Order: sequence, then structure tokens, then C-alpha cells
Amino acid sequence: MTTSAILLVGGRGTRLLPLTQHTPKPMLEVAGVPFTEHQIRKAAEAGISEIVLATSYKADLFEPYFGSGEKFGIKIKYAFETTALGTGGGIKNAAASLGACDQVVIFNGDVLSGHDLGKQIEFHKSSNADVTLYLTQVIDARAYGCVEVDNDKRVKSFLEKMDNPVSNLINAGCYIFNPDVISSIPVDQVVSVERQTFPDLISSGAKVFGYIDNSYWLDIGTPAALVKASADLVTGKIKSTATPNHLGECLVSNTAQLDPTALIERGSVISPEVVVEAGSKISGSIIGSGAKIASNCVIVDSIIAPNTQITAGMLVFSNYLGF
Repeated sequence: MTTSAILLVGGRGTRLLPLTQHTPKPMLEVAGVPFTEHQIRKAAEAGISEIVLATSYKADLFEPYFGSGEKFGIKIKYAFETTALGTGGGIKNAAASLGACDQVVIFNGDVLSGHDLGKQIEFHKSSNADVTLYLTQVIDARAYGCVEVDNDKRVKSFLEKMDNPVSNLINAGCYIFNPDVISSIPVDQVVSVERQTFPDLISSGAKVFGYIDNSYWLDIGTPAALVKASADLVTGKIKSTATPNHLGECLVSNTAQLDPTALIERGSVISPEVVVEAGSKISGSIIGSGAKIASNCVIVDSIIAPNTQITAGMLVFSNYLGF
């Protein structure tokens, strides 16, 4: 049975401004590579044969980097939305580019997860499901779509953000659809799978199941979350084959120039051609290519844009400079 995938990467990433002023959210670097590369590698490892990137905002930046997918071990195609069609409309638009397959994995473009995608696919097949949702438990589900399941893991309700969640299981942003479910989504219409497709399928008696996995999960939709995701990947809190090989708990380019008295720690990424002068401390941060950090600076949980100059003695905490 063949499995294909669609990766939803068309959003503007407004919560990540100013980082997304010139770069779409999925192309922001996380642990040294564009975030989308982590998801594409995950798909390839799970045996997925082809993936369609559903693009819109700054769509022209994806193909020059990812190409046909040959170097990632998966066939990559591209679909473009001229107007925002919602999650369901975006899936329908992208599905037109897919070859024949038995099931389609849908990835949200802003979720970093350690869940076992291969096991989710196997669960989908063995359950003979129409749709299988990846679910994870959180302490407070108010900010997310919460999901109720019965003892057989069949979904009883799918409820978007609410003040008094009926469950602490949330929609974790990776779905498996049978192709006939995608066929039922109308063409060129704005459709939300969360608000329309899933509730309609459940009420019609379709076989919608939840695959529950409580390993690492993070929505990278804010700058603070993106910094955390990068550090967690570099330190190995979550594994990804897209993370470049490195020694120790930091990722430092071999073209960076670090003074021997500089301290780099807690999963920091030091990009090519960066200069870090004497006495500076960089902790849990991302320093963009060509940036210069003068002496005696302290940069913690922050992102410094490429080619930015940080003057001597500056203290930068949870900030995003140079964008």
C-alpha cells in the first residue's frame, strides 16, 4: 500500500513577525536547516513516496531549496494557492498533484513532533479508518482543538478552541486521510477541516480514529517556541535526521570565528561567518549568518538576524534583533 503526503506550508506566520517579514514560517531555520526539512525527512523515514508542499505566502522560496526531493529521499511536488482556501481547501488543491495512493498523510507546517509516524500509518490501516488524527495530551487544552475518543480510540467529538475543554487530548496536526475523504472536499472553496470536515465526518458515522502519542510535541508558531524547538533539536531532546551532525550541545559552523573566552551553551546555533568576540555568552540562541557579536555581550533565548551587528556589552534576553 502506497502512502503520499501533503505538507501545509502556505500560512503567513503572523505570530512570528518580524521573523516572517521576508521569509515564510516553514523556511525559517531551526537547528541549522529550514523547519520544513525536518518534516520532509520525517515523511521519508516513514516510507512516504511523495509529498506535495501546499504553498502560498512567498511560495517561490521553497523549490530552489528542496527541488525534486532527490537529496531527501522522497519525490517533492509543489501546489500553489492564489487565495487562502483554509486547511481543507488547501488539502484539496494540493491533492490534485498527487499520484495514485492508498492513504495521504497531512502535516501542519508548524508542528515539531517526536511521534512515531510509521505506527500512526499502521494504526490507520489496521483500524480500516477513513481518517486517523494524531492526538497528544496537554495540561491545558483551551488554546487547541480538543478531541474526545471512546475506549476503541474512535473519535466522538472534535471541538475547536473552548473555555472548558471536554478532554485534554488535542489535535496535534498530523492526519491520515483515505483518498475518498479528500474527494468529498469541494474544489476552490474555503474549507476548514477542523471546523467543517472532521465534525461532519463524525456526525455522518465515518470511521474517524485517534492515534494517541505523548512524546515530544511543540507548535513553533511564536518566536519563543521556534527558539526552543531549535535548542531541543540541537541538544537531542528531540531527534531529527535533518539536524546537522555536531559535537556537544551546540551547533557551530566551522566558518564561525569564536574568541577562546566566548561561552556558547544550551543548544545555541552559530551560523556560518559569525564572529563572537571576547567574553561574550550565547545561551539557547540562534545567531544568523554573518552576524557579529562584539565583546562582553550576553544573548539568551534570542534570535539575531543574519549580518546584524551587536555592540559591545549588550544584554539581549528573549528578543529578536535585526529583522
